[in-house]
Amino acid sequence: MSGSKRIDPREIYPTWETALEIFLLEKRGEGKSERTLYDYETHVKRFFKSFPQAYQPGRVRRSILEYLGAKISVSTYNLRLQNLKVFYRWCFDEGLFSENPAERIKKRKNPGRIVEISLSDITSLLDCPDVSTFTGLRDYVLLLLSLDTGIRPNEALNLLTGDIEIVDHEVKIRAETAKTRSARTLPISSETAKNLRKLIKARLPEWDDSVPLFCTYEGEKMQVNGWYHRVNSYAKRIGKKIRPYDLRHTFALNFVRNNGNVLALQKIMGHADISMTKKYVALSTKDLHAQHSIASPVMKLMPQKKRNTKIS
Repeated sequence: MSGSKRIDPREIYPTWETALEIFLLEKRGEGKSERTLYDYETHVKRFFKSFPQAYQPGRVRRSILEYLGAKISVSTYNLRLQNLKVFYRWCFDEGLFSENPAERIKKRKNPGRIVEISLSDITSLLDCPDVSTFTGLRDYVLLLLSLDTGIRPNEALNLLTGDIEIVDHEVKIRAETAKTRSARTLPISSETAKNLRKLIKARLPEWDDSVPLFCTYEGEKMQVNGWYHRVNSYAKRIGKKIRPYDLRHTFALNFVRNNGNVLALQKIMGHADISMTKKYVALSTKDLHAQHSIASPVMKLMPQKKRNTKIS
């Protein structure tokens, strides 16, 4: 009995576009978030636009190295590498390559970025939206929620009115909209709860529960890029450069500064690993001095009158 002829994977996926299409369908079936799928598609397409020859086994590794060798930030380098690794790992599993050409390329160590937004700048930023309009009130409440919970922008823009528990002072992140695909509950302050109530009351009567909480004035879903532009425009008014994710960093840093438990912070932020949480709390030199003055054993051992805080 003769065996059936093995089909060449290159006949099934003759082009990188075909491979990418099936790759995305499989990842969607695995339950990957829309944001993750968007990142896969965007990064793979951008790569092949610059290196169309990278679907050929003999040229792909050099193409990846040249692509990553551009003058880009550490975070951009790691993001590009991660997305290409996932795609080429799938290609390898499908038999398109004898190995994952990106597998042995290592991430760069990211020292982290300290996001320092002063309380006065936060106050000025919150003063920017015109709360007498629906869109201004929406932006104000979204800024407030971001500063109060560290919620990811995409998670916030997917919230529905049913996810808000005003009385219990809680916001529910549904599993299907969470980046990690794990549901979680965010505690909120009374001030945030009060303003969320105002926003819900400002919605048009014809908007049902399927219309996102932070929608456009036409009742459509806001896009992450649109929110980035709005925050950037407010920041420019006060002469600063602030991104939506900076609000998440600001929440995490101030949570730790105010003696919040780091394990509680990990759960609120929705991190599966504590190492990711640590990246958000890169303390400044001023923070280190403050903690040192509290925790140093020398400060505890030396009598108060013998402490010398000034060096001549």
